[in-house]
Amino acid sequence: MDALLLMVVCFGGYILAYHTYGRFLAKKIFKLRPNAMVPSHAQNDGVDFVPTKKGIIFGHHFTSIAGTGPIVGPAIGVIWGWLPALLWVFFGSIFMGAVHDLGSLVVSLRNDGKSISEIAARYINKRVRLIFFIIVFFSLLIIIAIFGIVIATVFKLYPESVIAVWLEVPIALVLGYAIYKKSANVKLATAVAVFVMYAGVVLGAWLEHIRPGLTSFPADFIIPPTGLWTIILLIYAWVASTLPVTTLLQPRDYINAWQLFIMMVLLVAGVAASALFGGGDFKIVAPAINHVGADVPPLMPMMFVTIACGAISGFHSLVASGTSTKQLDSETDAQFVGYGSMLTEGALAVLVLLCICAGLGMGHEGQTGLAAWQGFYGSWLGDKGLEHKLQPVVVGAANMMGSLGIPQTLGFAIMGVFISSFAGTTLDSAVRIQRYVVSELTEDIHLPALSNRWTATTIAVITAAALAFINTQDGKITFGANALGAVRLWPLFGTVNQLLAALALLVVTMYLKKKGGLKFLVAGIPCVIMLVVTGWAMVLNEIKFCRDRNILLIAIGGAVFLLAVWMTVETLIMFCRSKAVSPPQD
Repeated sequence: MDALLLMVVCFGGYILAYHTYGRFLAKKIFKLRPNAMVPSHAQNDGVDFVPTKKGIIFGHHFTSIAGTGPIVGPAIGVIWGWLPALLWVFFGSIFMGAVHDLGSLVVSLRNDGKSISEIAARYINKRVRLIFFIIVFFSLLIIIAIFGIVIATVFKLYPESVIAVWLEVPIALVLGYAIYKKSANVKLATAVAVFVMYAGVVLGAWLEHIRPGLTSFPADFIIPPTGLWTIILLIYAWVASTLPVTTLLQPRDYINAWQLFIMMVLLVAGVAASALFGGGDFKIVAPAINHVGADVPPLMPMMFVTIACGAISGFHSLVASGTSTKQLDSETDAQFVGYGSMLTEGALAVLVLLCICAGLGMGHEGQTGLAAWQGFYGSWLGDKGLEHKLQPVVVGAANMMGSLGIPQTLGFAIMGVFISSFAGTTLDSAVRIQRYVVSELTEDIHLPALSNRWTATTIAVITAAALAFINTQDGKITFGANALGAVRLWPLFGTVNQLLAALALLVVTMYLKKKGGLKFLVAGIPCVIMLVVTGWAMVLNEIKFCRDRNILLIAIGGAVFLLAVWMTVETLIMFCRSKAVSPPQD
């Protein structure tokens, strides 16, 4: 299969989908109104609720939902073959993921910018709200704890990325100040910020080349490097999440979005250059359908919970109803931000698949073609460390950028900064969203002292730190200075995340059901599919956990599964009883 043709067809399909199905959803299903009052104006507080231009909020939203998901997921899921992975990414993002993201954003917009958990009480019942809160809190807890170790691991793998990533903080602070305090020209300020950011990438690569280990912590320090980085990152996330959104979080996400756009342009140009001038070495070498070994889970249903971001991801509903809804300047911007950003993430996942399925074939450690691909995919990557999941993407991308004359060392630096920066934006956003979750929950149970942004953020960070640093083994609680505690729960994250997507679609379905007619089917059909597939995967996981006698995963996985069944039954009862009556918030 020709990789260049595949890329052109997929990208053309995404553009067509945005202007057809996306427009249909915006105008006919959700009926977005340009003059409707939105939370950013109604509750403008200069901290969380801030009207923002759609280009800037697109950057913030996209980098928040993307993270490392559209990189790691396809990097694991392609073992079943490039064809099922590509079909799921392409059609899943158009008809499921983008509907989920747009629906979550619109429902929150029309309900005072509340989270999807809080909204569940308005369209289903209060019991469902509590269930949803528990599942959301648990999901975010894993994300915050695990992404500290993810970034620490990336820093270890690509030390040339450390300086560039931390330079983004002062760059973002200056950019936010220039735009919001000094009314600087947005285009000019963006160009300068992006230039300085990439200068930092080159500087980091150069310093690491002349002084290897310059940015690494001593291995014999009292706390291992991964643990130390996790502490630093959680402190940073606490600060970033309590500051006004326009001070650091939004401008950092915005410049990271430009980093991604440039990265995608480099990869697109790399695909074109490799295909046109690669001398026949650039082609898809991975099998369309791969007959996997006994150590690999079955394609059905596991691929659909392995490849999440890039197709559909429950975390997106938390971002849409958590931070983005509080900054959207107009209802009509929701199609661009919600539907458009999901399709852009799908395009990124397509490029990642091409890096793995074609870029790897250009050569690695003396092997080319199918042999180079099989060097990574001879066994199941899902049980291996993060470095094994990232390496095929980074090597394939560096090979393709090499066709543009970019040295491999610089290519590794660009990819390292790209991956760690996006993991950082996910960490920032997850802590801020967890703060909203804690605030809403404590207000509901009449504990207002815990709902202010400093206390709620502290709860979010401390609980994540506890998960990261406290281990349980042989019935004993121990302190793990390497911050790998959350890793023991990682096998649950794929299914919990996709379950969250199904539950968010339940809420959107109920919202549309109250509007009358058959509008609810655009969310209801994806909802049923995700409930069935994810439930199936959770049952298979529980069987595996029982076989491994992993009591912790059995207990937590079983509890989440039962809560989801409970919420689904409650919703089904309300669905059958509900009538087409628009709620007063609309």
